[in-house]
Amino acid sequence: MATVVVTGAQGFLGRNLIATLSAVPDLEILSFDRGDDPETLPELAARADFVFHLAGVNRPQDPAEFIEGNVDVTRRLLEALRAAGRPVPVLISSSTQAALDNPYGVSKRQAEELVRAYGQETGAPVFVFRLPNVFGKWSRPAYNSVVATFCHRVAHGLPLEVHDPAREVSLVHVDDVVAEFIAAFRGSPQRGPDGEPTVPRVFTVTLGDLAERISRFPETRRTRETPDVGDDLSRRLYSMYLSYLPEDQFAYSLEIRRDPRGWLAEVLRSPALGQIFVSVTHPGIARGHHWHHTKTEKFLVVSGEAVVRFRPLDGREVIEYPVSGAEPRVVDIPPGYTHSITNTGATDLVTLFWASEPFDPGRPDTHALPV
Repeated sequence: MATVVVTGAQGFLGRNLIATLSAVPDLEILSFDRGDDPETLPELAARADFVFHLAGVNRPQDPAEFIEGNVDVTRRLLEALRAAGRPVPVLISSSTQAALDNPYGVSKRQAEELVRAYGQETGAPVFVFRLPNVFGKWSRPAYNSVVATFCHRVAHGLPLEVHDPAREVSLVHVDDVVAEFIAAFRGSPQRGPDGEPTVPRVFTVTLGDLAERISRFPETRRTRETPDVGDDLSRRLYSMYLSYLPEDQFAYSLEIRRDPRGWLAEVLRSPALGQIFVSVTHPGIARGHHWHHTKTEKFLVVSGEAVVRFRPLDGREVIEYPVSGAEPRVVDIPPGYTHSITNTGATDLVTLFWASEPFDPGRPDTHALPV
């Protein structure tokens, strides 16, 4: 069994890394976080086979805390590893700001230099990741990244303040970061042109574009439009936005259309992906008895028993497909066939429907005709 030490275990990167490492078999994870006694570092170092050094500060009230949180902690950790007498590999999460001369960048650069010196002295492999803005679940708003701030404010119904919409930011997603951290642990990180380990997928976006994408998410509940998740960045932004919803707002209601047959509700719609809706149909009741020129549909019974019937417009023969929630199968509805679905069971029938285009009252392409 291998033993890894994760410093900054309760921070943004630490929590995401440990959540993934916890699924790795035969791996012991030892944690060190802010508030833990530094005197425990020698014990952790003596047991470590690999160290993920993720502890640090980036927005202290006193700039002097940059040195204490980023440099001094790194020095104590490396001294403990030297005292353990084994060349333990070390990975450190740094920042692209290490190339700058602001107090934060200087402190991160000094921490990098300490780690590189440790590697040269002991022969232990070291991995210095200079990360741009990292975003993803468990990121702290107004602390870790602008994405966290935007997502948190929009999820809580607060306005966004974008002082420079044209400013570009480079982003990496925490899942990609964790994947590269684990690749380094296994000895095969991807490396950039400078030979340093890197996270290859970087998203570049302006603050104005970022704010606009995130601001559109809440409205999708009202319109039932499928959230824009057609590209990797938007998909990850939507995931992160949901992670900041207040816990009493995870659920939302649908518009239910009720009649003597049961009820029907639209779930999602999209010009690109069509429309999804669900219905409850009482025993003995039929739905449909219409046909389409171009629109197509899929029927999936998830509970109950039914029969789907078809008849070509110019024919008399009725085609029947028995369906049941006990043995789910999808029935395609081609154009040019009038069709219906009838509840043949003793209980309510629950059916999931997909249509190739959202219903448009101005162009319904739905024409009544008994099967």
